[in-house]
Amino acid sequence: MTLALAVSLGGCASEGPAPTDELARARAVVQQADKASAQRYAAADLQRAHEELQSAERLNGQKKFDEARRAALAASADANLAIARGSAGEAQQAAQEIAKSNDTLRQEANRPAAAPPTN
Repeated sequence: MTLALAVSLGGCASEGPAPTDELARARAVVQQADKASAQRYAAADLQRAHEELQSAERLNGQKKFDEARRAALAASADANLAIARGSAGEAQQAAQEIAKSNDTLRQEANRPAAAPPTN
């Protein structure tokens, strides 16, 4: 009986306010991720962020504000993750390029010098 009462009360719970700030923040972070290198290094995270943002906007339109808020927060989190992974990917790429340059310089430094021409 208490379970039935809890379920019926849970169904009557009112929605919180519209998640205006959360949606705006999610849109901004997803746009930032689109402009960053996230597509190259974290495409799955970025795609998930887009899907969650679309879901948040759809739920908001249906006045399901609590669900919309959760989806917007998830979109922001995934977009931030995509940005972080994109930055890490760029840093790793730069480190590899520096290591390659260092190897080339080391090889040049270890190469025997050419003997001066004799006349």
